[in-house]
Amino acid sequence: MTQASPAIDPLPPYMGLTQPEPTLPSSWYFDPAHHQREMTNIWYREWLCVGRAEDLAAVGEFRSFAIGDQNILLLRGESGLRAFHNTCRHRGSRLVFQERGRLASKVLTCPYHAWTYSLSGELLRTPHAVACPGFDKGGQGLFPVALENWRGFIFINLAQDPVPFAQAAAAAGQRLANWPLEGLVTGHRETLHLACNWKIFWENFLECYHCPGVHPGLSKLVPIYGRGIVGPHEDPEAELHQHDSDPRWRGGVRAGAETWSLDGKAQGPGFAGLSAAELKRGVTFQVWRPTGYMVGHVDYVRSVGVRPLTAETTALDVDFLFDPATLATPGFDKDKIVAFALGVIQEDGTACEGNQAGLKALPFTTGTLMPQEQGVKGFQDWVRASLAG
Repeated sequence: MTQASPAIDPLPPYMGLTQPEPTLPSSWYFDPAHHQREMTNIWYREWLCVGRAEDLAAVGEFRSFAIGDQNILLLRGESGLRAFHNTCRHRGSRLVFQERGRLASKVLTCPYHAWTYSLSGELLRTPHAVACPGFDKGGQGLFPVALENWRGFIFINLAQDPVPFAQAAAAAGQRLANWPLEGLVTGHRETLHLACNWKIFWENFLECYHCPGVHPGLSKLVPIYGRGIVGPHEDPEAELHQHDSDPRWRGGVRAGAETWSLDGKAQGPGFAGLSAAELKRGVTFQVWRPTGYMVGHVDYVRSVGVRPLTAETTALDVDFLFDPATLATPGFDKDKIVAFALGVIQEDGTACEGNQAGLKALPFTTGTLMPQEQGVKGFQDWVRASLAG
């Protein structure tokens, strides 16, 4: 009896652009006034992913970081995680200057005049202050920042009246529903600083037109990337190969590979519960605009947080998350994973910085998007709509 060939998934519809489209104005990538407009209308209104709850496990542990010209303080209080503006209510001094640490006691004391706050943000004491009639300590607590814990990831929102987090979560979707995100631990962390506007990093992420030239190693691991496209939905001639399961036409990692690593091999047993399609792809992306994205591999999860610092500088917070059992597996080699994935991000960073460096040419006012850059157009349309709204 002849064995039947494995079923081939139906082709997705073609989604590429049908005509050249103009990009955003070049000045939007370096003009300080426009950058502040984006910060006000996008970054200070959207829900932002800023780390993992397990990194602040003990009472008094904290983290501080910048988003644009705002500095935020996360800390673990006795009643749970809290977020505040890193600003004393007395005269505006910064409260904490270290990026990470643990408080020496269960209070937060301003280093300038020693105003002292509880870990819930209430003003407790104003040492050395002369008695002042009419001063109400109850109205001088730290400025709170909205916080939500989503499957172990911390999200904050700087708006005074933020949209419900459930709305943002619904928009992001549940592409990583089969990954045990809640139980993962951080096995490696890097923060990278890029000399480019935040939008340039996002636009690079949303297309693979650059992949053949910028990512030779990744293009060998994921053959369809070597054709300058993300998947068959960007291939106008995909129907010519509709019966071919080769990853060059269908997407996914090359034959014999399992994950994104130096040798394409998974480290440890991998995650139970992934679907056949998820295993075949070797990578599943979940995007949270504008704050970053999470990448589900068969054996680890990578999260990339985007933080604009100035109009022309951006920080990337990259976390590699593993099942504790994977980290304890004999022969586990984290470096094979970290070196490959960080290498790809660093290649992207070099390309993004080169993009930024050329934008100020006097005759260059807008660029042109090609068919496989429909993801870039969608992102740019979102930016336009966010500013208009």
